[in-house]
Amino acid sequence: MQGNYLLRMIHTKFPSGLSEISSDYDLLLCDVWGVVHNGRAPFDEACEALIRFRGQGGRVVLITNAPVPSFQVMSYAERIGVPSTISDACVSSGDATREILAGWVGRRIYIMGTDNDFEHDNFLYKGLDLEFGDEGSSNAVLCIGMRYPREDHPESYRDELGRLADRQLPMICANPDIQVRVGDRLWWCAGALAQIYEELGGEVIYPGKPHEAIYSAAFARANAMGDEISKQRTLVIGDSPKTDLEGGKRQGIDALYVGTGLTVHQQGDFADETRAMLNEHAALAKYAMPALTW
Repeated sequence: MQGNYLLRMIHTKFPSGLSEISSDYDLLLCDVWGVVHNGRAPFDEACEALIRFRGQGGRVVLITNAPVPSFQVMSYAERIGVPSTISDACVSSGDATREILAGWVGRRIYIMGTDNDFEHDNFLYKGLDLEFGDEGSSNAVLCIGMRYPREDHPESYRDELGRLADRQLPMICANPDIQVRVGDRLWWCAGALAQIYEELGGEVIYPGKPHEAIYSAAFARANAMGDEISKQRTLVIGDSPKTDLEGGKRQGIDALYVGTGLTVHQQGDFADETRAMLNEHAALAKYAMPALTW
């Protein structure tokens, strides 16, 4: 299976728009932040492409590593102008995290994150019968992100993470992303902290991309709408080689890379830059486009 997948994917193609390849797929698993919007404003052509795909009878499930329930993802997107008609459903790393947290009743959980910004962490665990504590009294860790995401750097957390790892506390990483683009800046995410935690010998549970839980949830939502859709008729769309493209590879699903997220392609040849990026990250994409368009 893996060998056949590599043979299918090794030669990246560069379509001028989604319409060139849309007939090959019944389901799009589309990233949100970096593909549909940049945290400040929607990418209008990307939204139009998803709407047109749905208009042809295709299904679209938004799949995001946002560490919040999916209703929060959609509420935020709509507030900045993203049409609600771009998708049939949304699944988030926050949704998958809540499923795991529901089984952590009886643990005392130490939260690493912020209650003051987009994440609105309380929605992640609101309504669950959980107990929370400080660093010294807890026996598990919920990592949501930086306490001050605009200013903090992951390395400033190394000592704290080391103390937690020494006590062998399991950590849920609610957002496996390393960075996300907000407007014209890159912000560090929980995945950067989890990466350090693993370096220090800590155990990390990842509900989001590129791991299995979020894809199982996405297919369940898509297949609940009608006939079951095969992975061969599914396309992953995303901007991150480590989460979106890696997730597609692990699932055996074709991937479309778009350049509107972590990397902004402003000069040089997009095809050459993309091939270099894929090679650098040992990533695979059947297709690549500078931005998602129809």
